[in-house]
Amino acid sequence: MALPEQKQSQIDERLSDLTLPEGGVWSSAARADALDRLRAMGLPVRRDEYWRFTDPRGLVSSDAPAAKVLVTDEAPIFEIINALKIVFVDGVFDADQSDDLTLEAVDIQRLSDAASTDIHWAKDIYGVLEARGQSPVQRPLAALNTAFATDGILIHVTGKVSKPINLIYLHQSETSDAILHHCIKLDAGADVTVLENGPAAARFNKVMEVEVADGAAFHHVRTQGRDHERSAATHMFTRLGTESTFKSFTLTVNGVLTRNECVIELTGDDAVAHVAGAAVGDGDFHHDDTVFVTHDAVNCESRQVFKKVLRNGATGVFQGKILVKEGAQKTDGYQISQSLLLDGDSQFLAKPELEIYADDVACSHGSTSGAIDEDALFYLRSRGVPSSEAQDLLTLAFLAEALDEIEDEDIAAVLLERLDGWLSRRRAT
Repeated sequence: MALPEQKQSQIDERLSDLTLPEGGVWSSAARADALDRLRAMGLPVRRDEYWRFTDPRGLVSSDAPAAKVLVTDEAPIFEIINALKIVFVDGVFDADQSDDLTLEAVDIQRLSDAASTDIHWAKDIYGVLEARGQSPVQRPLAALNTAFATDGILIHVTGKVSKPINLIYLHQSETSDAILHHCIKLDAGADVTVLENGPAAARFNKVMEVEVADGAAFHHVRTQGRDHERSAATHMFTRLGTESTFKSFTLTVNGVLTRNECVIELTGDDAVAHVAGAAVGDGDFHHDDTVFVTHDAVNCESRQVFKKVLRNGATGVFQGKILVKEGAQKTDGYQISQSLLLDGDSQFLAKPELEIYADDVACSHGSTSGAIDEDALFYLRSRGVPSSEAQDLLTLAFLAEALDEIEDEDIAAVLLERLDGWLSRRRAT
């Protein structure tokens, strides 16, 4: 079927200056397949069902909107965590700022190196999970990424990794347009924690594909910020085996446009998948979490917990779906999305969904928006807490359920400290 004229002209313009990267047999085939998918879908427009709350123009234009680089003396967020550091500057791997990529129980390679080979384990993941995630909802920005990404990290985990792997994204050019693609494969029984942080680029398109084998555990904690003018579209595609675990948490502070998509398939019995996020935004902040969880096995658990704090006209979006396929009995699916609106100008747009084809399940969803609890605020003020500090305490309490999804207490404490700092800087504004 031919694309509508608007989508055809848009995709022609976007692709006019792009050329498929050269590579070995597996990467060339994956990129060509992704380009075919992209041409068939076209790029997103506001009329598309899953883009009606978020204007995609800044993410699909040929030229990346400029974004001012924030200069700050604040220490990197995970600096105190003992982790292996992998640094990208405007989407390009920086060997000088990165640690040696050797670590017990894990093999780490650059995508640019692996893509030049004819045979590699990544051929079973790169573009494969992304392609599976295109149905029933199309995700063209992910297909664009698979087709044209030239850098990223491939991580093969064979056992329990002794310390986290920290992916650091630095932003140095006001016009940078970065595309990164990561693939992570966990063998049976493996265990790894991956951290991500930094503004990355003026415009950032990132895909992470994660294959979690039987009995393996993948933990992921990400922060996005603080350069406010940046825009980003990120995707996570995950497939879970029997008795495996996937847990992901994202903290977003500032950003004129952020769209985070997470697509999870529970394909093995007794698998567990938790995805959570906390976002705090001010002014022309627009933050969109779009999640799709598919239960396709017995006795699996999924949990979605998203909290957003919005002020001065900021916008938050949550689109979350739980799909329970026929035969996925004893599914336990939970979804909650809530916003705290600190003024009358901000808005929260939510679209929670359940689609269930099994009869022995326990699934629930809920979504609420509201202001600061005046009774709680009065209680704190009556005990001598200044109004602005009392509001911050209640805000942190509101975000606590999402932060509780982080298993590592040290990492959770670091994020809580940064949140408190963000709120403190805005007390006088």
